[in-house]
Amino acid sequence: MKIQSNINEDRSSSEIVDKLNLELRRGALLLAVLSQLNEEHYGYSLRKRLHSKGLDIDEGTLYPLIRRLEKQGLLTSEWRSDEKRKKRYYRISGLGESVLIVLTKRWRALNESIDGILGEEEK
Repeated sequence: MKIQSNINEDRSSSEIVDKLNLELRRGALLLAVLSQLNEEHYGYSLRKRLHSKGLDIDEGTLYPLIRRLEKQGLLTSEWRSDEKRKKRYYRISGLGESVLIVLTKRWRALNESIDGILGEEEK
């Protein structure tokens, strides 16, 4: 009985951690995507670029995020024929650059605060 209880607790805590990890990643993904679109990318090339920098993001997360950012005016896009198919290329807009600057400052301040708080707990 005790072993079964521990297994259920481990599964439950693992599920909780997985869900909370998704929440933590949301803001980080937004900043990562905006920061990489100072150069033009289509979806797959952006995904590869983020992966090369250690951030994996699946298509089901990336494409809705890109569409939302474009709808908010933070990105611009253009369809182009490249090789055998059409691709939509994205780039950060002027508004997106301004927003990225502000959000980056806020992200760094928040990280500094959290690092300080977590550092206190380690003592």
